[in-house]
Amino acid sequence: MSFVRIFYIISCATVFFLSSCEDKQSKQKIPPIKNIKKTTTSSKSATDTASSTPKEEKKEDIEAFRLSNDNLHAFFEDYGKKHPESLVKVTTKFGDIHIKLYKETPLHRANFIYLVKEKYFDETFFYRVAKGFVIQGGNSDRQQMAQRRFEIGDYTLPQEPIKQLKHVRGAVALSKQWVDNPSNRSTPFEFFIVAARKGAPHLDGEHTIFGKVIKGMSVVDKISNVPVDGSEWPIENIFIKATVIK
Repeated sequence: MSFVRIFYIISCATVFFLSSCEDKQSKQKIPPIKNIKKTTTSSKSATDTASSTPKEEKKEDIEAFRLSNDNLHAFFEDYGKKHPESLVKVTTKFGDIHIKLYKETPLHRANFIYLVKEKYFDETFFYRVAKGFVIQGGNSDRQQMAQRRFEIGDYTLPQEPIKQLKHVRGAVALSKQWVDNPSNRSTPFEFFIVAARKGAPHLDGEHTIFGKVIKGMSVVDKISNVPVDGSEWPIENIFIKATVIK
């Protein structure tokens, strides 16, 4: 047998071997995607496991639920019915603040209860203290806060105006975006408490008031008098922990 023929046979055998050893494992790897729920693998036969591919998984089974302006109405209307609680305790190093939530603002109440039960407020701060005016909480300068908000969703709440609710001392409302927000929609994560003795009537109609402090205004006053920097951020962080009482 000539050397050329032997070389030809060896070459063909090599091509066949390489084509039959396809790197199937690397093709099955899925690049990491944020916000994916961990799922437990059910008991399947070897053939079932081998035949399944990522394409066969339903999208809703692997993607975490996130709130948006499109789904918030349906979600919070249903959540509010299942979770009728209306009393929340906000704990700080200065003491506890008890907040009564209004049923007349159902979306805002349900949103606040939801975030409390999701433990969103835990480890956030009262990050703004405008002495004699308001204290504002529900945010922090920690990097993981942006990720936590992303996990919950990107949405704003429609205003739920109640004429008889004013920005009196102890009123609790959600903040809002001041730019491109003609309908005064509320940002869902950040709330403020009016500390001013005479209230803040100039804010009436601008924010949705969804609760009031029924116990702990002395704590609000203590926070209202802490040292702050030029941007009204307290010199020492005032951590928050929120729990539903009833």
